[in-house]
Amino acid sequence: MKLYTKTGDSGQTSLIGGRVRKDDARVEAYGTIDELNCFVGQAAAEAAKHEGLAEMAALLIDIQHELFDCGSDLAYAVAGAPLKIDAEPAVRLEGWIDRYVTEAPEITKFILPGGSSVSALLHVCRTVCRRTERRVVTLAGENEINQEVITYLNRLSDFFFAAARVANEKLGVSDTEYIRSAEVFRNPKK
Repeated sequence: MKLYTKTGDSGQTSLIGGRVRKDDARVEAYGTIDELNCFVGQAAAEAAKHEGLAEMAALLIDIQHELFDCGSDLAYAVAGAPLKIDAEPAVRLEGWIDRYVTEAPEITKFILPGGSSVSALLHVCRTVCRRTERRVVTLAGENEINQEVITYLNRLSDFFFAAARVANEKLGVSDTEYIRSAEVFRNPKK
C-alpha cells in the first residue's frame, strides 16, 4: 500500500460522500480532533511511565478511540450515515471527573497549567480540546452534525483539567496557584 495517493495535490480531500477543499470547516473540525488525539497519545505515553498513573494512561487510550469515533462521525458529508458517538461516553466521562475531583486537593483559586510533565501535557490536551470544540461548533453552524460530539468534547476538556490535578497529586507535585487570583471556587461540602 502506498501512503501517498496524489489525489489531494489540488487542495481537495475526500470525505465519506464527496470531496471538499482541505480548508473546509468539516476538515478543520476533524483535523483538529486528530491533533488533539496526538496530544492525548503523548500524555498517555508520559503517564504510562509512572506506576501510579497506569489507570489514567489506560483511560487516555480509551479516549483516543472515542476521539477517532468523533472524527469519523464528522467526516460524513451525507446525512443519515451510521454514527459512533452517543450519549454514553460523555456520561462515563462525568463519572471519571467526579472521582478525580475527590482525589485532588480542594481548589479555591485559578491554577496555572503545569507542575509535573504529565499534568502539563493534560493541560495542553484541555486547551486543544477547547479549540477543537470551537471548530466543531463552527461546523455545526454550517452543517448538520452529530451533536453528541459537541457534548463529548465539552465534557472531555473538564476531564483533562481534573486529570491534570490528579496527576500532580499522585506524583507529589503541587498545583501552582495564579498569584493574582481571588478565591473563585467554593467547596460545595462546606
